[in-house]
Amino acid sequence: MKVFYSIAIFLLLLFPIKGIAHPMPNSVIQMDIYQQTIQCELQLPLSELELATGFGLDKEGTNGLMQARAKIEEYIRHHFQVKDKNAESWKMAILGMHITKAEQTATGMYRELVIKMTLKAPIHADARAFSIYYDVIMHQVITHKALVCIRQDWETGRTGEDNIQIGSIYVDTSTLKVYPFSVQLEKGNSWEGFKSMVILGMKHISEGTDHLMFLLVLLLTALLVPIGRKWGVNSNLDHCFLKILKISIAFTVGHSLTLILATLGVVRFPVKPVEIIIAFSILITAIHAIRPVFANKESFVAAGFGLIHGLAFSAILSELHLTSWRLAVSLLGFNIGIELMQLLVILLVMPWLILISRQSHYYYKLLKNFLAILAGVASIAWMLERILGEANFISTHLSILASHAILFVVFLFLISMCCYTAQYIKRSRR
Repeated sequence: MKVFYSIAIFLLLLFPIKGIAHPMPNSVIQMDIYQQTIQCELQLPLSELELATGFGLDKEGTNGLMQARAKIEEYIRHHFQVKDKNAESWKMAILGMHITKAEQTATGMYRELVIKMTLKAPIHADARAFSIYYDVIMHQVITHKALVCIRQDWETGRTGEDNIQIGSIYVDTSTLKVYPFSVQLEKGNSWEGFKSMVILGMKHISEGTDHLMFLLVLLLTALLVPIGRKWGVNSNLDHCFLKILKISIAFTVGHSLTLILATLGVVRFPVKPVEIIIAFSILITAIHAIRPVFANKESFVAAGFGLIHGLAFSAILSELHLTSWRLAVSLLGFNIGIELMQLLVILLVMPWLILISRQSHYYYKLLKNFLAILAGVASIAWMLERILGEANFISTHLSILASHAILFVVFLFLISMCCYTAQYIKRSRR
């Protein structure tokens, strides 16, 4: 029988028939590693799964999945196990399953069944050393294989941003067996987890164009003083620095407070309203930058809206499902990362704004109004996108522009140099 299968495989490779000329999509075993548990997600190509099981899920859609759920669970438990080095099985709890669309480079679009589960290690077992016994689909479709990936592993600094493939499971064509896949995760530590959280915080705020725009538009007014219903440029540089410091610290205190409370589960707020209010906060500060709305109360506004911004920050840490100690370390690291990037952005932008305001009050007011109008338009576009659930022309292009944010710094630098040069020439002619 083995000889027959070997010949069949050989002929299949030599003379592929038209119906299977295109490569099949692979299954994926995606794992999030925690201290004694693994959050696992199986991504199974639907056509190959149906070929191996005969369940007929694709034709019947959601109803077919609901009816066949018990059979699928039994099938998965029979063909997928995780065991420690003493061959003791981990406990499996299947949390849910759904059918969705997927795409792989070699195969294009296809439909897949996604199964989410929790795997719990035996007491006192080394949860970083285990074997995967898996032959889902491939016990019938011998050309199929499963990619084994790590998405999150806090100890080694993986925070779920990328999928790292550590190997694959396949049928050994010489023996027609599927051998256990051994996983030996490198030992990590809290320092690696902390560093990854700092980097994650910096990355999150650098990609959070709306967060930075709110702060920077508010800081435009730090160089101004209200004169009735208009703005005048503040000639007291020490007062400007103090105002910049107060606004920055107030925003930090506000978002740090709700970041901690929301991550710990003390406060909860729906994501969509939070995102809409964040966009609205930019509109308020943009109007204030053009005409004083809450003059000399910028610090209170920064702290108030900072509370809302902190709720958005917390979504990242909440998804990591960390234990108390790791969560505390992560909160500290993530917040430090946010503050470091926030400080870097202020240091990159504010010196040129200060220089422009010192050289030409008129041109600074023009620039301030121009930037405020742009921010107002962006905020309206974001609000529409978040209310309607669809991207629009402006919001789409904002994400493209955000990836070239350094050009904004260059733009401010060039304007400041032009203003400085013009003032230098003017003084030299006197």
